[in-house]
Amino acid sequence: MENGEKKKIILSCIQPTGTPTLGNYLGALRNWKALEEDFYSYFAVADLHAITVRQEPKNLREQILRTYALLMAIGLDPEKSTLFIQSHVPAHSQLAWLLSCNTQFGELSRMTQFKDKSKTHPDNINAGLFTYPVLMAADILLYQADCVPVGDDQRQHLEIARDIAVRFNGAYGNVFKIPEAYIGKNGARVMSLANPEKKMSKSDANKNAFISILDEPNVIMKKFKRAVTDSEAKVRYAEGKDGINNLMGIYSCITGKSYEEIEDEFDGKGYGDFKVAVGESVIAELEPVQKRFNELMNDRAYLKDCYELGAQKANHFSARTLNKAMKKMGFLLN
Repeated sequence: MENGEKKKIILSCIQPTGTPTLGNYLGALRNWKALEEDFYSYFAVADLHAITVRQEPKNLREQILRTYALLMAIGLDPEKSTLFIQSHVPAHSQLAWLLSCNTQFGELSRMTQFKDKSKTHPDNINAGLFTYPVLMAADILLYQADCVPVGDDQRQHLEIARDIAVRFNGAYGNVFKIPEAYIGKNGARVMSLANPEKKMSKSDANKNAFISILDEPNVIMKKFKRAVTDSEAKVRYAEGKDGINNLMGIYSCITGKSYEEIEDEFDGKGYGDFKVAVGESVIAELEPVQKRFNELMNDRAYLKDCYELGAQKANHFSARTLNKAMKKMGFLLN
């Protein structure tokens, strides 16, 4: 950061739907700590987004708390960042309605995630699933975010948020900052251990296909030992060796070693040795996160203090944006 240069605002959210995978951690979460130093950072547990799929209330409540604790366990500091739970900030839902009235039906009907989720949950194609991108736009625009870290599957959501902001500003005057995609340090693109042609996912029916951040060390090692490879039995990065390429990517991301260095390290050794080394590196990487997570979950009073502080900070900032938007639209504010 140059002397005198004002920090930009960045926002990122995570849904409390199951424990994040190693892919989520290496691809995004591990890098969030660095964002905290370089930006005015807003990190949220996006619990309102989780209910487009029906949730069991008791499980949802616990999962929200666990997700919040995980964000702290990876190193996020509730004093440095605004680390909050989305539903604790009513402005998200309020602004979403204002923005819904400035979003076209056709725009929402073209969203690929709506089409995909409608196929996955044909018995519950609800209105919230359809208007989900508007709530996501409200999440971003409330905090006047300069940038938003996005994966390939979220780029379309950021684009519609930008379109909504431009349309609103054009109709009512300058209210919202137009957010940009944040392309930071590249994390590993972690693929399924069972089918390395597709991305690692916590919703995979095959539990051996993904590593959860909270998996026990022996479970992590078993999953890596079962990881799909090929018949060559030579550790090298090459086309057609998707399984080994994936494991090399994970090992490289954690150790900082280049593919060439990894090939030299395991020259003359088989896949068994390599899988054990990858497993050990992942176990060592996740150990402090798991330890801190368990400490936090055993101190729920402290967690409550932290998320209440986050709600207080998020409500203070978001209220200014919401009030400005309502005033511009002509509402009579009290």
